[in-house]
Amino acid sequence: MKAKIITLFAFVSFLWVVLLGRAAYLQFLPHDKLNHLQEKQFQTVVTLPSRRGAIVDVNGKELAMTSPAYSLYADPKIIENKKMAAKKLAKILNESYNSVYAKIKNDSKRFVWLDRLIPASQAEEIRSLEIRGLGLVDEWKRVYPNDHLLSSTLGFVGKEGQALEGLELHFDSILKGEKKKVTLRRDARGRPLVQDGLLFTETPQGKEIKLTIDSELQYFVETELSDAMRHFEADGAWAVVLDAKTSAIRSIASLPHYNPNNPGASTPFARRNRAVTDTFEPGSTMKSFVIAGAIDQKVVQPTTKIFCENGNFRIGKRVIHEAEQAHAQGTISVSEILAFSSNIGTSKIAFKMGDQKLKDDLTAFGFGERSGVDLPGEAKGIKVALPWRDHLLANVSFGQGITVTPLQMANAYAAIANGGMLNQPYIVQSISDLETNEVEVQTPKVIRRVVSEETAEQMRTMLSLVTTMGSGKAASVPGYTVAGKTGTAQKIKTEGIGYMKGGYIANYAGFIPAHNPEFVIFVALDHPRKGYYGAQVAAPVFSKIASYAVRKKGVTPDILTEKTLAVRTKEERSLSESLLEDKIVSVDQDTSKTEHNLVAEAPQFKSLTVREVLSRAAEQQIQVKFIGSGRVENTWPAEGGLLGPDRTMSVFLKE
Repeated sequence: MKAKIITLFAFVSFLWVVLLGRAAYLQFLPHDKLNHLQEKQFQTVVTLPSRRGAIVDVNGKELAMTSPAYSLYADPKIIENKKMAAKKLAKILNESYNSVYAKIKNDSKRFVWLDRLIPASQAEEIRSLEIRGLGLVDEWKRVYPNDHLLSSTLGFVGKEGQALEGLELHFDSILKGEKKKVTLRRDARGRPLVQDGLLFTETPQGKEIKLTIDSELQYFVETELSDAMRHFEADGAWAVVLDAKTSAIRSIASLPHYNPNNPGASTPFARRNRAVTDTFEPGSTMKSFVIAGAIDQKVVQPTTKIFCENGNFRIGKRVIHEAEQAHAQGTISVSEILAFSSNIGTSKIAFKMGDQKLKDDLTAFGFGERSGVDLPGEAKGIKVALPWRDHLLANVSFGQGITVTPLQMANAYAAIANGGMLNQPYIVQSISDLETNEVEVQTPKVIRRVVSEETAEQMRTMLSLVTTMGSGKAASVPGYTVAGKTGTAQKIKTEGIGYMKGGYIANYAGFIPAHNPEFVIFVALDHPRKGYYGAQVAAPVFSKIASYAVRKKGVTPDILTEKTLAVRTKEERSLSESLLEDKIVSVDQDTSKTEHNLVAEAPQFKSLTVREVLSRAAEQQIQVKFIGSGRVENTWPAEGGLLGPDRTMSVFLKE
């Protein structure tokens, strides 16, 4: 009996030693299984996006930014009274009971979002409920502080942080950064131990994108387009403003627009960046490139005379007319053809070129191909395949039978403005990594030379005539020379073939100042009902935008005041006299070439009309730059003054 007691005691003692040893092992040594069970009970892993980088304008003003917001999650297995919880949450979240209950009824789910990006007031109400199994975490909400401004270009981001349209989508991988997995700890009641922002202390930051856009100019442009749409009862409007030297986009607008803070209230039409994605037949704004190509290829010169058939030109069974019979012309120069926007004159120039040369010319200016701009959805436009019959060749010369985008048209005019180089337009100036302080800067890119510097200068002079003697007088800006061209394009039917009856796109393209351009501006109004000519509808809008742009930048006016002109004329006369003495000596030394280049004297143009000046200048092979409108008041050099080797005169007009 004693032996049995000893054996039993020894056995019980052994069990206690085993149990104590096991307890010590579990207490002091690591155990993966128990650690896993602990983590499963008291932790959960959530994948949350990083803070999205901002989009700012050229001056650093935020166009798209990320602000703090709260998101509500639940661990359904821990929520005890799901029906009661769903009822209370539905009231606070302004959702139906059924939708909330459906999210939390399944105990197999350990994490589910109940609502995203809720305001602080709702978050506080939810905290006050003290429902076990609910948690609030800080997240980021995309905000567009300027509402409609640049909306069709910026695009927007959805509630789940996904980029959906525009620059937001195009540069999504750069803006959003990298996602991060966060371990969320809970107490015994299922409540988060990490609160209000601590989860995000190590969240990576997306990169910041700085645009070439000037937001103040953009606001002015959109305001003017909106006013013009209302005034002329138009369906829509576009505008593009480029840096004349680099083709950096300073403003790009497409109306009607929308508010990216509430994209659900908009239509796909309003969200589309139609200045890039949509094409149209431009009408007479295309004539500039036909004439530039013809001059550059030595087919014509600005002074070449062409008979414009007095307003009616038969091509086979078709007859080409001028836009207005009042604009019918007889024999006029190429400069006048552009200034008076002669369809017949431009057609005859196109015939001199032929279809192959004309197509090559338009292709060189960027029509029928994408510009390479860093914006999504760019259209190419349409050029009909060769050969072109005579009537199509004529139509293309005055902007029918070919389609372009507003951006293409602006960029082609920039090639004339900057001296003949076609640049790649761009809207992103730089990309900054705020964590490493690295900055990637975009530099201007030249695509090709399209015309010589001499041709570009001749075109700038000829286009300045449009605002002094031609169809674009309403585009003039006090104190500045303006070069540009009006266009009145028929709208293509949306269904079927042919043109919409009474449907037009009124447009104007140009640059300012004419001879040292800073800005290239294209403006178009879609289907205006109160007037439809480009000169009547689009040119005044161009004038307002151009005036604001040059004054905002502080561009010095290039039209001389009467006082400045008087001083300059007196100085010029004194200089002419001294040069005249030198001229006599050089002539005695028998240099006929010098005599031709330096001895030419400025003719008398006082009180003449622009047409009379052009006629006399053509006879004497003198290039003229018109400034102002009306009849000639003064010239530089003044009458009798010496012309330089380029044989150019500035002619100052006054009403």
